[in-house]
Amino acid sequence: MNRPGKSPLNVNKPTVARHGAWASPLSAAALAAASATLGHARSSGGRLFWTESRPGEGGRVALLALGADGRAIEVTPRGFSVRTRVHEYGGIAFAHAGTRLLFCHDADQRLYAMTEGQTPQPLTPPGMRYADGAATADGTHAYFVREDHRAKGEPRNTVVAIDPAHPSAGTILFGDSDFVAFPRPSPDGRRLAFVSWSHPRMPWDGTQLHVGTLSAEGMHGLHTIAGSATESVLEPCWDADGSLYFLSDHGGWWNLHRWHGGSAEQITAFEAEIGAPLWQLGQSSYALLGDRRALVRICRNAIDQLALVDVSSGATEVLALPFVAYRSLGLIDARTAFAIAASEDDLPVLITIDLSSGGFTVVRRPAEPPALPAPLVSRAEPIEFRTVPGPDGEPRSAHAFFYPPRNPAFVAPPGELPPLMVVLHGGPTAHRSNDLHLATQFWTTRGFALVDVNYGGSSGFGRAYRERLRGQWGVVDLADTVAAVRYLIDTGRVDSKRIVIRGGSAGGYTVLCALAFTDVFAAGINYYGVADLEALAADTHKFESRYLDSLVAPLPEGRKTYRERSPIHHLQQMNSALITFQGAEDKAVPPEQSRAIVAAVRARGRPVAYLEFDGEQHGFRRAENIVSALEAELCFLGRVLGFTPADTVTPVPIENLDAA
Repeated sequence: MNRPGKSPLNVNKPTVARHGAWASPLSAAALAAASATLGHARSSGGRLFWTESRPGEGGRVALLALGADGRAIEVTPRGFSVRTRVHEYGGIAFAHAGTRLLFCHDADQRLYAMTEGQTPQPLTPPGMRYADGAATADGTHAYFVREDHRAKGEPRNTVVAIDPAHPSAGTILFGDSDFVAFPRPSPDGRRLAFVSWSHPRMPWDGTQLHVGTLSAEGMHGLHTIAGSATESVLEPCWDADGSLYFLSDHGGWWNLHRWHGGSAEQITAFEAEIGAPLWQLGQSSYALLGDRRALVRICRNAIDQLALVDVSSGATEVLALPFVAYRSLGLIDARTAFAIAASEDDLPVLITIDLSSGGFTVVRRPAEPPALPAPLVSRAEPIEFRTVPGPDGEPRSAHAFFYPPRNPAFVAPPGELPPLMVVLHGGPTAHRSNDLHLATQFWTTRGFALVDVNYGGSSGFGRAYRERLRGQWGVVDLADTVAAVRYLIDTGRVDSKRIVIRGGSAGGYTVLCALAFTDVFAAGINYYGVADLEALAADTHKFESRYLDSLVAPLPEGRKTYRERSPIHHLQQMNSALITFQGAEDKAVPPEQSRAIVAAVRARGRPVAYLEFDGEQHGFRRAENIVSALEAELCFLGRVLGFTPADTVTPVPIENLDAA
């Protein structure tokens, strides 16, 4: 199959059809088939290893390696899924200790050990989860984040030492905080660096970086070298000379720092982000090359570049690579780096980078994307628009990426403007880049315009922008979203009567706020969004159980604010339609949230549809459910907005549609 942007398109006289009714080559089934995703990449012994999801295999995550012939080899047997659920959002779930592979198996969350070609054997007992592991150079010791679920109440998160050759639960080295991350042994195996933080902070609020001395008795001489309640320190990485590098945002942006000889110094001073919010453990935004240089990801206004930085002088050389988003950076050898990279016209791929020439090679494409000729690809237009003033009354702006409808085989009737789909990312500290998303093209090729809003609170714009949402969730994100819509209406680009809003998780919360508190939107598409803030605070998992302290207010004193901003209590004036999707096993936003908002909209008499999928959690991983959800969205919008989709889709039951 041809990759997006590579095929010619032969178009005769365009067909006149309403926006939304255009025929597209991107079916829901094609998107599901192409939704195998790259997870995390690492190198060991000069070889490249990575995980990738398999929607067609029930969402299984396989571990693969690059063979000597350049082909991908599946390392883990088909009965195993390499996925951790620490913090529920997981992270890197494998590490090498010499010739042994250690990985967390999704089904029971135990660590398993194996040598390539042999059957994995359990290394740890049930009841605990493991993530973010790293081993000493000789492979005799490994260190992991462990989350112990054996007792009632909150699970306990600790740094543990694991003997790769002998089964055990691990020896606790540190457990004096609510959360830990990045346990990293020094090259000589004598010291261990790691990051910690405690409730109510999140890791992008404030963390501390510690270093301790390792011995046969455990770890001693622990001291804190960076971080505070208002400084986020992430990604410690040892250099061969014993220096410890890390990222800190004390200057307002995550920049590279170095600790050596008992003191720390700042290496880079970009007004841009090297790091990112720690939603998944084990992220890697830079790599030390061993020659006084570092390869770093630089994110400016949600668009990434890779650059080589001289750590002595700070001199920076941006690499001329055709990608706009990067993650999982690392080294295979002194001359070769790797990254997961995405571009404006292609899906994420695993690449290697020749550090001497700056050239790159695509070594893995997890799924062949459906054919999407270049004339059908809608490219992002970055927009910046005025939004509500800040607390000081000063004007400020927000950011988004706008995608116009694009399909040369069709044209709308004269005078018809396109409907607008407003897309909201989760987090809410995540952000959307301008790399290719087939789900975006699914709508733009059918005649929709689409805008990805990076509302205040999003990462990729510095700490001050991220902290606009402090105490203002449900206010700033909603105001910025409405401001983006008003900007596009005022510039004559979209139909003001056919505005749809779509989001998942935190983005789903803003969707529900938009329907409850404004009259801007004709319909909402809600994926496992928050309807009741107080119920979420009581029901959600440990990692986010105090997140609302900073996003809304501490409880119980903030209970009035929680009620004021919970959509479920404010549907009296709602006149929009709503479709909601939910995973039955979701621990981050439990199904009760979705069931409650659907019941409330039903009682309000507004059009409502609900699909709950067994076996799914916070995000859908099974191909059949991805197809069902996307086709249900299309059917729902066709009925609500008044167009007939060109696709043949299974009708979705919509309550109260005729009464509306």
